[in-house]
Amino acid sequence: MLEELPTLAHVLRMLQQVPYLASKNLYKVASHFLHMSPQQMEQFCAALEATKEKLSQCTSCFFWQEVSAKCIFCASPKREHDIICVVEVWQDILAIEKTKGYNGMYHVLGGSISPLDGINADDLTIEPLLTRVRSGAIKEIILATNQTPEGEATATYIARKLKDTSVTISCLARGLPVGSFLEGMDRLTVFKALSERRPF
Repeated sequence: MLEELPTLAHVLRMLQQVPYLASKNLYKVASHFLHMSPQQMEQFCAALEATKEKLSQCTSCFFWQEVSAKCIFCASPKREHDIICVVEVWQDILAIEKTKGYNGMYHVLGGSISPLDGINADDLTIEPLLTRVRSGAIKEIILATNQTPEGEATATYIARKLKDTSVTISCLARGLPVGSFLEGMDRLTVFKALSERRPF
C-alpha cells in the first residue's frame, strides 16, 4: 500500500535510520510531523540545521560546544583541571552535573568497546585521553563507564593502559545497579556512586 504513497514511505524509511527509535513508535513520530503546522515544521528544521552548524565537539574532552565559544568545562577557571571523569556518552555528563557533587573535568569516549558491534578501542577517544594524562597535569582518573559488560571491558582496558603512570585510577561505587545506564539514574544514586568511588 505504501508504494502508492512514496512521500510517506520515504519519511518512514528515513525515520528507521534514527537509532533508538523503536519501530512501534515510528508511525506515531511520523504522524506528529505530519500534523505540525508549516511554522512548527520550519522552526523544527531550523533548529536541526542550527545544531549542525553551530555545535562542534571540544577537541580535548569531546563534549559539545558552541562553535563561537570555548568548552564550558575545559575553559572554566572554577573547575578542577587535574581530575578527569571518563564517561561513555555526553548524556552521562548531564546526569553527573545534576548531582552538583563533582567539579572536575570530563572525557567523552563516544561509546564502549564492543567487538560484537564492531566497536574497538581505536573507534573511541581513548588515545586522546591517554595524551591528556601523559601531559603530567592530571592526578586522578574516574572511570564512570556504565556497569555493563562493555562498560566494564572499556574501563579495564583504559586502566591497563594507565597502569604505568602515577595517576590515581578510581571508579564509581557499586551503588549503581549492574547493567544500568547513568542517564537513567536518579540524581542521588549518581551522587552517591560518584562520592563513594573506590580505587579501580
